Amino acid sequence: MKIKRFRASSLADIMTEPKTKGDTLSVGAKTAIIKMAKEFVYGYDERISNKYMSKGTRVENDSIDLLNAVLNTGYVKNEERKNNDWITGECDIVGDNRIIDIKSSWSLATFPALPSLGEEIRYEWQGRAYMMLWDVPEFSIAYCLVDTPDDLIGWEDQSLHDVSHIIPDLRVTLVHYKRDQALEDKIKFKVDAAREYYEKVIREISEQHEFFNLKKEANV
Repeated sequence: MKIKRFRASSLADIMTEPKTKGDTLSVGAKTAIIKMAKEFVYGYDERISNKYMSKGTRVENDSIDLLNAVLNTGYVKNEERKNNDWITGECDIVGDNRIIDIKSSWSLATFPALPSLGEEIRYEWQGRAYMMLWDVPEFSIAYCLVDTPDDLIGWEDQSLHDVSHIIPDLRVTLVHYKRDQALEDKIKFKVDAAREYYEKVIREISEQHEFFNLKKEANV
């Protein structure tokens, strides 16, 4: 079996702490791993899509342009995927000493105007994975507020989505993180445990269905 590397974007699923003393993986982590194992056995990849994610994909270049305008930089979209023994990931922007991940806010109502409002544990773990993969000391989430494509807005108030009249500096919020070796060691520990559980689930699925196949053959 090919070695399982966990995506940076889904790393948070396995990093939660278990409630039972002595356990390594939480119930939520095991649920996520079972889903991954099922996808592997049955050969599919369930990707969730919604209007928020669609906007993020469609306006990504607009958000990068906005960030460049605010920071007076020339960042371009990264196209490289990196792997190590534990994780895999493709970040948005690679700077000299910093990885930047773009998050295009859905609307004025959801845009975090303060860094503290943009602190999200899922994005933090994603960033820590990127710092490992690119061997850089810092990671930033760049929340960017740009116009929403008209066909995605639906019945919502248009004024919450037409935002280009707002000065650029008010439409970018940065959340910063520094590299932490202890947390990277925790990632390795959790991934090793998750990989072991993942392989166990795959074996159990295979054995269970082998049993049913043998039973069926016996009744022929």
